[in-house]
Amino acid sequence: MVGEKGKMTNNDEENNDVNPKHIKVDTELDKSLRPRFISEFIGQEKIIENLLIFIKSARKRKEPLDHVIISGPPGLGKTCLAEIIANELGVGFRITSGPAIERAGDLAAILTNLENFDVLFVDEIHRLNRSVEEILYPAMEDYKLDIIIGKGPSAKSIRIDIAPFTIIGATTRIGLVAPPLRDRFGVNLRLDYYDKKSIVKIIRRSADIFDIKITEKGAEVIAGRSRGTPRIANRLLRRVRDYALMYNDSVIDDQIAEKALGKLDIDKLGLDVVDKKILNILVTKFEGGPVGVGTIAASIGEEVDTIEDVYEPYLIQLGFIKRTSKGRVATNLAFKYLGVKKENEPKLF
Repeated sequence: MVGEKGKMTNNDEENNDVNPKHIKVDTELDKSLRPRFISEFIGQEKIIENLLIFIKSARKRKEPLDHVIISGPPGLGKTCLAEIIANELGVGFRITSGPAIERAGDLAAILTNLENFDVLFVDEIHRLNRSVEEILYPAMEDYKLDIIIGKGPSAKSIRIDIAPFTIIGATTRIGLVAPPLRDRFGVNLRLDYYDKKSIVKIIRRSADIFDIKITEKGAEVIAGRSRGTPRIANRLLRRVRDYALMYNDSVIDDQIAEKALGKLDIDKLGLDVVDKKILNILVTKFEGGPVGVGTIAASIGEEVDTIEDVYEPYLIQLGFIKRTSKGRVATNLAFKYLGVKKENEPKLF
């Protein structure tokens, strides 16, 4: 039976809208959410404009695109952009990651199987083994691979030619990429957080793919809490969709979005439980800091890398914390957000 709007039905199995057999599996739609060509990509306008010039130039010259390194916080579309580059070039696309390439032989196997002008995408390139990097240098510069056969005094070095290719590296921590490797990338792209207008467009596009009806105000509510990150925006859209389905609302408006996100403990600034824990540790337990990131991680039960890569960048962008040589420090804005009194505090909005 179908209940009144805002109330859950007692018999979900009879309701086709919530029956598992009729719900689309999110994983099957994840790939369709990703734009395949530059014309479909939303946001990062200046980067996209320059990238299109580089791609067209490479196609006219009938040469491989210069090696590209893409940096920025998680969820901004680094992998998506790499796929778009391959599609625009009309070449093959191979994916691997820095931690997956443990030995020089692993890299050699990948490179020797590439065809002319193929794109090799290496995620988390800052985690490449240093011995693997040494093999990569001549491959990137001269399209040649140095292989050592044998051991000891009888060992021989053989140089073989490989097909011209483009390597696209992605990293959330550009500073950890070895300078000799970083300098070999001809194109350096830095993705930044998306503005609210772009996130709204992404949400509307994703809603069409998910076959979800959403109002402009509903999309704006979700966008405002998405931390300027498309991946988070799409995840929140799916969760708000679940809420709307279970409570028999056919359209996601601002009220439904507010209620659903409130149940997920995501506030109007996009801060979740972990963000608030970090701020509370700094403000209430350590009186604003400075506090080492290791201490913060131990206090809330998270990994240091997770705090540095996922949570800190957004908190810094909001102006709630700042990094110093002695540790993390909470700003006056953080004190005001938590309702803790501090003298000479600026207005939050």
